[in-house]
Amino acid sequence: MLTPEYLRSKFDQALPYQKYMLTGTPDQAENWRRFERLARDHASFDSNQRAAVRDWVRKINVLVVSGLWCGDCVAQCPLLAMIADEKPELIDVRFVDRDRHKDLAERVKICGGYRVPTAIFMNEEFDFVSLMGDKSLARLRALAAKSLGANCPLPTAAVPADEIRATMGDWLGETERVHLLLRLSPKLRERHGD
Repeated sequence: MLTPEYLRSKFDQALPYQKYMLTGTPDQAENWRRFERLARDHASFDSNQRAAVRDWVRKINVLVVSGLWCGDCVAQCPLLAMIADEKPELIDVRFVDRDRHKDLAERVKICGGYRVPTAIFMNEEFDFVSLMGDKSLARLRALAAKSLGANCPLPTAAVPADEIRATMGDWLGETERVHLLLRLSPKLRERHGD
C-alpha cells in the first residue's frame, strides 16, 4: 500500500532532477541534457500555460520512478522538471532509480510490469493522489503510429518537435488535473481556509 509515511520516506530518498541525472554514466546524462534542450526549444510554456500554472496554490509532490538508461524516461522526465521549474515553490519533483528502489517499483507496476517512468502525484502530506506512467497518451499514439511494438526506444532516438509538445501537454494536463483535485479537496480547503 502507498501510505503517506511510505511515500514520504521514498520522497526523502529521491533526488531532484539535476542531481538524479548525474547518477548515471556521462553518456546517459548527456542524452538527458540533449533532450532537455530540445524540449526547451520545442515545448516551452506558452503564455496561457504559464498563466494557468502561476495561479496554482496547492503543493504537489511528485515522485518519479525512472531509469537513466530508458528512452521513454529521457523523452518525458525532463518535461516534468520543466513543469516544476514554472512553480518551484509548489511543485516538487524528485526521481528514484527503479532498480535501486524495487520495493517501490513493485507497488506501482503498470499492466503487471515494472514500467518507467512512473510518476506518483501526492499532496502536501504525501497522500497518494494519482499515478501516471510508462508513456503519456501522445507518446503511446506516436509509438503506435511507428509500430515500434514492445521495444523501448533508444535514449538517442530523435523525438519530433510535435511529439515533444504533445507529450508536454499530457504531463502538464495531468499535473493540472492533480492541482485541481487538491484545490477542490474539502480536507485541504478546510485546512487552508479557502
